[in-house]
Amino acid sequence: MFMPDGQTVLITGAGQGLGAAIARHLHGLGDRLILMDVNPARLDETLADCPGAVGAVVDLSDAADTARAIARTVTGPVDTLIHNAAILRVEPVEQVSLATFQATMNVGIQAAFQLTQAVWPAMKARGGTLIFVSSRSGIEGFVDETAYCAAKHALEGFSKCLAMEGAGHGIVSVTITPGMFMHTPMSETTYGPDARAKWVDPIRLAPAFARLSASRPAHLSGQRLNAWDLSQPETSL
Repeated sequence: MFMPDGQTVLITGAGQGLGAAIARHLHGLGDRLILMDVNPARLDETLADCPGAVGAVVDLSDAADTARAIARTVTGPVDTLIHNAAILRVEPVEQVSLATFQATMNVGIQAAFQLTQAVWPAMKARGGTLIFVSSRSGIEGFVDETAYCAAKHALEGFSKCLAMEGAGHGIVSVTITPGMFMHTPMSETTYGPDARAKWVDPIRLAPAFARLSASRPAHLSGQRLNAWDLSQPETSL
């Protein structure tokens, strides 16, 4: 199923949690990695486990910093983009600062747009896979999550449009949710006792990203997928 010479995969939010798990899994499969994160120490930990990977410390809420990181690292074709980075601050709408709202939207959708534009020309020539990490907040509303829900809803629409634009070029665009309570630094601040009792290590979800990257399933483009289901070996794409 996997291309013998590996693929080039760009992963955001690769310093911890799901992004780090995906990076370690894909490195083990022989893929070439471009890893981005805002936290230098965390990114270094992932890079230490993925020899040969290219890393960039970047604030994806800053368009100029994002553009600089792209210029430094995207020097050739990227086969798969996995936009995993996100900001979630749980607070009532009247307490959300404009800076927080803008940063959440910028990381969630502005960076997705910039990264997609960067990899799109090469993907139009040779095909590619765009994977945007979403959540239930991308289709539902939640109390005290106005900024996060807005960003994830935007990501869902963005992916659907890309699926249509990329259909004639072999480009597959999907959103994907964990599909399972996942133990990450973000979930440690948001999950209650019931969810914590069920959570799993994100490494168990990483095979879903590898399968999507390698197989590039055109019939799933534009859809919203479940990482837990796709990580099970008995599940076919």
